[in-house]
Amino acid sequence: MDIKIGFTDELTNTSYAPLAALFALYQHNYLFKPLESVQIPMRKRDFEPHEKLIQVLLSMMAGCETLAEFNPRLKHERLLAQVLDKLWLSDQSSLSRTLDALTLKQIDELRISTGQIWRPLSLVMKRDWRKYLWLDFDLSGLPCGPQAESSQKGYFAGKKTREAGN
Repeated sequence: MDIKIGFTDELTNTSYAPLAALFALYQHNYLFKPLESVQIPMRKRDFEPHEKLIQVLLSMMAGCETLAEFNPRLKHERLLAQVLDKLWLSDQSSLSRTLDALTLKQIDELRISTGQIWRPLSLVMKRDWRKYLWLDFDLSGLPCGPQAESSQKGYFAGKKTREAGN
């Protein structure tokens, strides 16, 4: 699949172009293949259960805090649905029923399959944990000169600063 991003003269477009490009890459690399192993006992109408799980993930990545936001935000995004090889996206009630149908066994299967998705991509898993991990919790500002890249005059609580000092 060739991914092309640019301007179009079409009447419809998606307001989730970065998300569409990301999901096109995921689809191309079969990243969601492990979700097919989650066996949810449901009737298939328009979508397989694992396709609905992908749409739940899509809603989270689109900024939906609850599934109730799925219909107003994503339901009518036809071009985003095309990235998932569908003509349309599911309804929020159908996604909710899919999640309600999960038993403890399927939740364990889902946990395993999502681990198979994120582990190869995780930088944490590639870190050499025998070395120290330095965390800097110092939130105090440091003065910088006017030659510093992207420097701006800032505010230091309780300190008077010169214009050229930060």
